[in-house]
Amino acid sequence: MLINIKDLDKIEVICYFADMQAPFRINDFILVVVVVSSMMTAIIFPDFGARFQVFPFYSLMINFFLSYLSIDLADVWKALKGHSGQILAFTVMKLTVLPVIMYFVFHFIAPDYALSALLLTGVSAGVVSPMISNMVRGNSSLVLVVVVITSALVPFTLPALIKAVAAKEAVISFLPMLKMLATVIFIPIVIVEFIRYLLPGLVAPILKVQFPLSLLMFAMINLGVFYRYAPFFRKEPFIIIMAVVVVFVLAAVYCAVGIFFFRKGPLENQLAGAVMLGNINNVLVIVFSSKFFGPVEPLVAAMYMIPFFVIVIPLRYYRHRRKEKG
Repeated sequence: MLINIKDLDKIEVICYFADMQAPFRINDFILVVVVVSSMMTAIIFPDFGARFQVFPFYSLMINFFLSYLSIDLADVWKALKGHSGQILAFTVMKLTVLPVIMYFVFHFIAPDYALSALLLTGVSAGVVSPMISNMVRGNSSLVLVVVVITSALVPFTLPALIKAVAAKEAVISFLPMLKMLATVIFIPIVIVEFIRYLLPGLVAPILKVQFPLSLLMFAMINLGVFYRYAPFFRKEPFIIIMAVVVVFVLAAVYCAVGIFFFRKGPLENQLAGAVMLGNINNVLVIVFSSKFFGPVEPLVAAMYMIPFFVIVIPLRYYRHRRKEKG
């Protein structure tokens, strides 16, 4: 039994897709509450959060598995064939053009955060982006294609951007980075295909627990990431405030650019564009920047956890308004 994206609204178990007349949904707010509360728990009780330090990697894999389970592989190939030109142009814009623009904009208005803007803008689309796209009813097949392509290219493009634009040398071990990306993305895909073709009866039961299980994974990611930044929240409150402002400005720009890029296409593609730019692989930036740069870059990347999930609400509202006008 294969689950097609077009049939998602017919699946009773995914209850948060139902009743799209309302711009906001209780599950959206539950998601935000879980994200914020898990972050605060890690900050207030860092010793407790430290117990989850090994879980973010595996939680990402589980969320990608849940995201891919809702997408038919045939739709992915269809998206790749039907939008190859747009996908190529979007990938170039995402990994090269927009990061350079954002770096120089921040270099002019907030130079201490210019490198953070470059890293966050130039990183690959987040592996849970298809699930976020599902929540706002974007073109999730298109999102998945871009996730795979940008993840494969970012080990080459990001260090090149840092060296050429930011004039900073960073020696990146290519194989470990490639291994991590391949593990996070391709192992869940293999498992999903195995289940679809050999154990199709498991698809519906897994989808029944998709939302609560995803909430648990988000909480474990935040607990395993934010505990290490507890000292900054206590000693450098101004840096924290600036980091929050920076990430929300970046998220707003990403969503606006993503929608504008697909402005001539259907609403589903506009929402996909916003998700592909707004839901970035910030956990990868946290790990990468903490190894090669100072404390500001990983802190800003960690704070992006907030708009990463919160953008679901304005995108839902955008879809609602467009549907009303349409």
